[in-house]
Amino acid sequence: MDEDLDDLSREALIDEVRKLRAAIRTHRGSTLHELCWHHPDMWALLPEKTDPQPVVPEWPQFMRGCIRYRQSLDTQLPTAPRADTEFED
Repeated sequence: MDEDLDDLSREALIDEVRKLRAAIRTHRGSTLHELCWHHPDMWALLPEKTDPQPVVPEWPQFMRGCIRYRQSLDTQLPTAPRADTEFED
């Protein structure tokens, strides 16, 4: 799957690592409502050029998943700062 890396020079590999690290840092820096968004820009960094369409849950299942995700943050990050910022489109 990653055969494209085999022919890259050391410099090209370093450039690739830097590009991927920048994308990971951008995603890691997501906060508030940004945590819930679709991230095709990150996936576009992969060499395979596909446009996978996600399977989207129906609203009740989706909302239960959002609630479970938020609850997991209470467990995994109990001392993280909290905000009451509303989502703005």
